[in-house]
Amino acid sequence: MNMAEHGAHLTGGFTDEDRPSIFEVVAQDNLMTAVRPALQHAVKVLAESNPARYGFLWHWFDEIYAALDLLLQHRYLSLTSGSFSENFYGLKRVNAWNKKDLMRLASKGLPSKLYWKSLFMLVMVPYLKTKLDRIFTQMREEDDYYIHLPESHWKRFCKAFLAAYPFVNMAWEGWFLTYQLLYIFKKTYYHSPLLLLAGVRLVNLRGEDIRAFDKMPSFVYPQQGRSVAEKLKSFFSKAVGGIALSLSNTLSISVFFLQFLEWWYSSENQDIIKSLTSHPAPPPPVHYEQNETMALPKLKTVCPLCHRTRTNDAALATSGYVFCYRCAFNYVKRHQRCPITGYPTELQHIVKLYCPEG
Repeated sequence: MNMAEHGAHLTGGFTDEDRPSIFEVVAQDNLMTAVRPALQHAVKVLAESNPARYGFLWHWFDEIYAALDLLLQHRYLSLTSGSFSENFYGLKRVNAWNKKDLMRLASKGLPSKLYWKSLFMLVMVPYLKTKLDRIFTQMREEDDYYIHLPESHWKRFCKAFLAAYPFVNMAWEGWFLTYQLLYIFKKTYYHSPLLLLAGVRLVNLRGEDIRAFDKMPSFVYPQQGRSVAEKLKSFFSKAVGGIALSLSNTLSISVFFLQFLEWWYSSENQDIIKSLTSHPAPPPPVHYEQNETMALPKLKTVCPLCHRTRTNDAALATSGYVFCYRCAFNYVKRHQRCPITGYPTELQHIVKLYCPEG
């Protein structure tokens, strides 16, 4: 046995060729993370345009999204041995502790135990995390702005939750970051602790898996002589599969659209967009009566018009310069512009300033 075979035996039959790069695993994680805000924004626009008809979508968005995500992940785990985003990047899930599972075709789906654990980690854990974040935000706003009633057991629990949750959340994020760093340095096969809890690891799809996908039938003909219960089960299974298929096709198209939007609104692209779409900045207004009396004084407490210490300060809203109220009133009434900048100014643009020192 050579060194490569010995290393493969020690690692459970997995080689570096099967191991996806950190860029692939992080990209597939970010894929579904980008879909949720986009869908949430679309639902928010609908709810604001017609609250009576679409308001329930915004109110129950987390539950509706979790249900759709459940259908989508169920289909992909059953048919491709991976989530939607994992399959999109050519990855599949295999048993982390069984080296023979690497040779299992992805089209056969995950074993039952690994399937349910993966489905829980993919759908329920993010749903619970989102609900906890929402509860924390709501409780913090209530604690900041609501009237504080006499303390009770519930009130003390809320204070303890508000104090502890930021540290729990920081530990949660640090847990994920630690696994990603370990994955980069090849100290672990899991880039996420949720994979470890599910008992699976990610590997690249093999040629056999892709050929098996191509051979999968797109339609299964009904068998004769089945009972009513079997027909109903088959009908609901096809209905759920159809919904999941529609979701997957829609998301596949939406992914490219989201990536385009991400590029379009990226900070590096903003300068190019502004240069193509914005009009050139207009030149500043020309001051036609430049003379020595209009020069700004060196002291900030001196009026630029009378060159004396300001009394009854007043500012021009069009330019922001400060003068004596009498000086500003008389000048604007006569010239209808700012004496410093030349901006068009009316009497209603004079704002009196009330200084604390009198």
